[in-house]
Amino acid sequence: MDTAEIKKMATKYIINTYGERQLALVRGKGCYVWDADGGKYLDFLGGLAVNGLGHCHPKVVEAVQEQAEKLLHVSNLYYIEPQAKLAKLLIDNSTMEQCFFCNSGAEANEAAIKLARKYTKEKIAANRFSIITMENSFHGRTLTTITATAQPKYHKGFEPMTPGFKYVPFDDLEAVKNAIDNETCAILVEPIQSEGGVNVPSPGYLEGLRALCDENNLLLVFDEVQTAMGRLGKFFGYQSYGIEPDILTMAKSLGGGVPIGAMLTKRHIAESLGPGTHAATFGGNPLVSAAAIAAVTTVIEENLPGNAAKMGEYFMGKLLDLKDKFPQVIEGVRGRGLIIGLVLKIDGKPVASNCIDNGLLTICTMDHVLRFLPPLIISEKHVDEAVEIVEKVLSDV
Repeated sequence: MDTAEIKKMATKYIINTYGERQLALVRGKGCYVWDADGGKYLDFLGGLAVNGLGHCHPKVVEAVQEQAEKLLHVSNLYYIEPQAKLAKLLIDNSTMEQCFFCNSGAEANEAAIKLARKYTKEKIAANRFSIITMENSFHGRTLTTITATAQPKYHKGFEPMTPGFKYVPFDDLEAVKNAIDNETCAILVEPIQSEGGVNVPSPGYLEGLRALCDENNLLLVFDEVQTAMGRLGKFFGYQSYGIEPDILTMAKSLGGGVPIGAMLTKRHIAESLGPGTHAATFGGNPLVSAAAIAAVTTVIEENLPGNAAKMGEYFMGKLLDLKDKFPQVIEGVRGRGLIIGLVLKIDGKPVASNCIDNGLLTICTMDHVLRFLPPLIISEKHVDEAVEIVEKVLSDV
């Protein structure tokens, strides 16, 4: 089928929650994808941070093929060998002690919110349930996680929201301090706000949140759905800041392209989620766990966090050169590792669309930020190719 045929079928049978789409992608390998009409694209969107290893990484493909011949799915009423191995792998490479597996970042954040409330009610104070989150955050699309997401545009039409959330500006410790009261149980924050415009915290901000939690007997929850698996230059984002959260969530690139999410926490906190308190039918099933083992092992063995740090620095340097060349169009560059935003002075949606037309997949967020989430396997050659396309598009502007 060509793109027109796929579009016609999709338009007729699929609920349109994603708007107009330019491409129908049918094949991928490494850092590149191909559409149904044979067009080739450099993928610097990475499936919205899912394809950390690029497309169809041979180790992930092999793991999926081998597991598919053994056992695709059994419920969590039974012990699952790949799931247990994956849990050990994640714990061995973090300061956490136990895992809960689910299917997505939103589900992982739901689990973290439930755990934060239940633990606090049981161990600290029965009247504590409120969670502080940050303006321009993004934590998922379920009713509770869009409530946690402090962006009114995601709330419209779904009111009333889940009670128990307070919003404060990102990167403002004083605002967080003032928001804490006798009902607060936790602070939920992304190490970098990706969807919210690639907002990077000032030095000392995350450390300050840790201190506020310690002072007020609160839980610190890190949403690492996009930042885990090496994207910020360490396997987990929190490791870049020298502090530890009490609970963290991850998903996106954990499965190397297959859907899996996880919540990690300390053992004494995890005890509050006893039998029957939470579940996920497909969470950590044999197939996705085998894929995730391959993905995690590859990230660690090939030092992809190190490559993310190196390539991120190189990429940001190249984008800063573009800023000098196009000061009338580019306001700035921000990011860390391989979450990078090119902040524009103009509407970014046509720029992103024109990049796609010229062979580069990217996306505009917050109306004027061109966001890049490339695979962690990129080289300088890929960065140079991407920057050349962006330069061409901006020259036309």
